Amino acid sequence: MTATAVQPRPGDPAITPALVAEHGLTPDEYDRLVAMLGRTPTFTELGVVSAMWSEHCSYKHSRPQLRTLPTEAPWVLQGPGENAGVIAVGDGLAVAFKIESHNHPSAVEPYQGAATGVGGILRDVFTMGARPIALLNSLRFGSLDSPRNRWLFANVVKGIGDYGNCVGVPTVGGEIVFDPAYDGNPLVNAMCVGLLREDELIRAVAQGVGNPIIAVGARTGRDGIHGASFASEDLSDENEAKRPRVQVGDPFTEKLLLEASLELIRSGHIVAIQDMGAAGLTSSSAEMASRGDVGVVIDTTKVPVREPGMTPYETLLSESQERMLVVAKRGHESDVRAILEKWDLLAEVIGEVIAEPVYRVMEGDRVVAEFPGTALVTNCPTYTPPAAESPAIAALRQRDVHAVPERPEEADPAWTLRTLLATPTIASKAWAYRQYDSTVRASTMVGPGSDAAVVRLPGTTRAIALCVDCNGRYVYLEPRTGAQIAVAEAARNVACSGAVPKAITNNLNFGNPKKPETFHQLVEAVRGMGEACRVLETPVTGGNVSLYNESPAGAVYPTPTVGMVGLVDDLAHVTRSTFPAAGHTIVLLGDCTDELGGSEYLNTIHGLVAGAPPRVDLAGEKRLIGALHAAITAGRVASAHDVSDGGLLVAVAECCIGDRERPVGAELELGAFDALPARAVRFGEAQGRVVVATAQPDAVLETARAHGVPARVIGRTTSDDALVISDHGRTWRVGLAALADAFHDAIPTRMTRPATAGAEA
Repeated sequence: MTATAVQPRPGDPAITPALVAEHGLTPDEYDRLVAMLGRTPTFTELGVVSAMWSEHCSYKHSRPQLRTLPTEAPWVLQGPGENAGVIAVGDGLAVAFKIESHNHPSAVEPYQGAATGVGGILRDVFTMGARPIALLNSLRFGSLDSPRNRWLFANVVKGIGDYGNCVGVPTVGGEIVFDPAYDGNPLVNAMCVGLLREDELIRAVAQGVGNPIIAVGARTGRDGIHGASFASEDLSDENEAKRPRVQVGDPFTEKLLLEASLELIRSGHIVAIQDMGAAGLTSSSAEMASRGDVGVVIDTTKVPVREPGMTPYETLLSESQERMLVVAKRGHESDVRAILEKWDLLAEVIGEVIAEPVYRVMEGDRVVAEFPGTALVTNCPTYTPPAAESPAIAALRQRDVHAVPERPEEADPAWTLRTLLATPTIASKAWAYRQYDSTVRASTMVGPGSDAAVVRLPGTTRAIALCVDCNGRYVYLEPRTGAQIAVAEAARNVACSGAVPKAITNNLNFGNPKKPETFHQLVEAVRGMGEACRVLETPVTGGNVSLYNESPAGAVYPTPTVGMVGLVDDLAHVTRSTFPAAGHTIVLLGDCTDELGGSEYLNTIHGLVAGAPPRVDLAGEKRLIGALHAAITAGRVASAHDVSDGGLLVAVAECCIGDRERPVGAELELGAFDALPARAVRFGEAQGRVVVATAQPDAVLETARAHGVPARVIGRTTSDDALVISDHGRTWRVGLAALADAFHDAIPTRMTRPATAGAEA
């Protein structure tokens, strides 16, 4: 393709300070752009840079922090910088996985926002050459007392279910949290895991001068234009006007694209492939060129479109779904087309890799955008603004929560337990996950509702355990500790399922980083996450940063969600969280403390978010995981369940009634902890604890001692239809039916109320 000088298109608007501001560029960033080009940018170039230098694409406030995270281990085949991370799992097999957000789109159009979030994360995984085998999600909403939040929740769940079910990938696990902190800005994070052979791994690196660049999949429309920029600004009362920035998904086309892409990768006809995700054609082509340190030229008139009259600006920035960009081997164009035609999809050559170090966009014979070298990706600004903790949050953390008086109802601890089990954050999420197909492909061994999902690796006697975790309230009160706990809890959850934790992907959901208190939260959370990952030997293989999660009501809780992958080395070691039967001894690994800060108990019973979050001993967590793994692999553990939200009694109750069809009674004797405050023993959230049911208690206790882990017998499972608890000189009994009703009916009962897209009156 022969190039001439860059020319503004007839009819394009003049570049003015107002237009620059409308595109989200600061005056300094605009000056940086002019200096990079050596001239005034065209309208198309302004649009391209507004997307590529948006927070969503450039990570300009988080990149320096992310570089501090541990990313390497012998089993890591691909770390951050690609579409997804990849780890080796033995027998020449590998697992690709990643988590990403679709928060802003889901806030204004929850069904399509959530659905296209699933579609995007699926493409990130299968572009690595991996067949998706599991989906998870991490969702956060405001109180279900709000009709709008019920509308958001219902439509996000439906969007996730419809898309995943249609594509045929099981949704096997996740977490759902309800808190007023997310009232104006729900969080929708989607995780995908795929399986591949190590020798099938492909990377999105453009190479080979003269190799054609091919757009494959669906046609390009005007939906989703400026989606990346939309995700890089605070939500406001005008968000309804931004619905056109939300993409529209087609899961049936996605299924065809998945199969076509995997066939392309295995065919030998291509050298690179990347999803047209955030910033669409712009980011996919520019990032592939940057990774390969080559030039590219794109002709927008050759891009298949579904709407007439689309400008280069619109074509480059569209985020229409189910599209991929491929670099093929020269001379193999017809082979690529044949594969796509087989799957009823388009494949059109739209450009080529060139030796000249430029990123050039043509409209026929006209050059409408050109950037030197890989500067579009590498020359984006980065910022390290002032960071300072909010004095108000520091004061909350220092509050003496033990001085909070008990409510009269708490004279009956059964009331407190039932109330906690009925709070939507703790209650069963079956209302949501029953809308998901969790067993398609027949590899799911443990599905939603357990500590972690377990998915068999076909053709082997091994499996992977998967979970997502984060307690935003902890991170709000003390970001470094809260992020450490997120990693540690995720590791405990996969360990409870019989796995060795191997690696994480993360989704860092925060507010406006230009505010000192928010940037402090981000810096400290990344620091804590890195510390935990180093000790637990779970490197970060990639992820996503989602900032500006704010509404007129304020910022969400800082929520650095952790997606953990663990490896189960024998299917016989897969362990579930609910008590299997009567006649087992209940052992507590770890110890109770006097901690109440940041607990669900304080939040639900007293409406209070205060106190320091529980302490976390990372070395102790590592020993706990080792002891648990040793006991499980020795065949000594019948069930294992992490103690987290709601504390010890909630954890035991979940073991009793988690499976509503097969409840198992229990008797607990907690007198050994009578020196501690009663409500801290019952409902405190001390870290590093697991409730184990075993027929070999002496062996489990010995294994714990050998690993330096505190452990004690605290009860036994029974055939009684009750949970009987003795502590602090008294014994009380609560029927399993009452606990089960509280736990299993809480969300369905709330969701029978009317829901609406409008704000509450």
